[in-house]
Amino acid sequence: MIARQASEPPMLDNCLTDAEYRELPGFTRNKVRDSYQLPDGRRLLISTDRQSAFDQVLAAVPYKGQVLTQTARYSFDATADVCPNHVISYPDPNVVMVKDLAMLPIEIVVRAYLTGSTNTSIWPMYARGERVLYGHEFPDGLKKNQRLLKPIVTPTTKPAQGGHDVPITAAEILESKLLTAEQWHELTQRSLALFARGQELAARRGLILVDSKYEFGLDDDGAVVVADEIHTPDSSRYWIAETYQQRLEKGQEPESLDKEFLRLWIARQCDPYKDLIPEIPAETLIEFSNKYITLYERLTGLKFQKSDPAISVRARIREALAKELPEYF
Repeated sequence: MIARQASEPPMLDNCLTDAEYRELPGFTRNKVRDSYQLPDGRRLLISTDRQSAFDQVLAAVPYKGQVLTQTARYSFDATADVCPNHVISYPDPNVVMVKDLAMLPIEIVVRAYLTGSTNTSIWPMYARGERVLYGHEFPDGLKKNQRLLKPIVTPTTKPAQGGHDVPITAAEILESKLLTAEQWHELTQRSLALFARGQELAARRGLILVDSKYEFGLDDDGAVVVADEIHTPDSSRYWIAETYQQRLEKGQEPESLDKEFLRLWIARQCDPYKDLIPEIPAETLIEFSNKYITLYERLTGLKFQKSDPAISVRARIREALAKELPEYF
């Protein structure tokens, strides 16, 4: 349990950290989402409030799972004409029912800026002196957070449970036969088109979509379908447009509304790849939660509806699942 002062809001005590319901079949736990593979070709995804960074689950963030599900819902709806997605329905603010796809073994990140703090981000690679990143050549003299000439595709292999993303090039993907040439071409084109739409939607709201991760699968007909989540503050970086240039010129980090806030906080405390990551203070988690909520509201133009802190999120979801899947409850 996260320690808090009596004056702090009770929302830290109502985070969803466990969404395992033993009545349901096919349970799988990932860093943030718990899922169920149903025998009729559907999959149930439940976004918890668990917070991961640097490939570790570190804490729980109030309302995070709800923000992720509802932001992804907005983005899936807004890009349905660009790429088909896996969504069937939304039984609860934290839950989405989807088509169970044959997932492809590559994740794609589209990047429009030279930034990042993790081992798979292009700025740390560039700062180490590397000039060929994911098969793309970079000149000397670039600085952190500056815009690239055009968005680039940077794929990684999808890790096994508990593993790490590993950078890979297009040539390596084709040589190892992880994807066919046709699949690789379609994934890159779909990713770039989704990112372009995401940039457009963000710009309308005074935001910069900096980069974004996409995962794809094949449906029963062999069609490529975008899955998991898109354009959420977990899978993407967002900066405040109006202050970006001024802060860049001063060598300051951009104002962000995404997961990078927590990554940078951790990096100031320790080397997250070598040291034990310290406990994250309650006030930092609440500030982080507010950033996610602000991102949702700015991006969608909608007011975020906080769930009643007096009602257990886990119990609320169970009630929704019992209505959606009465044959199991």
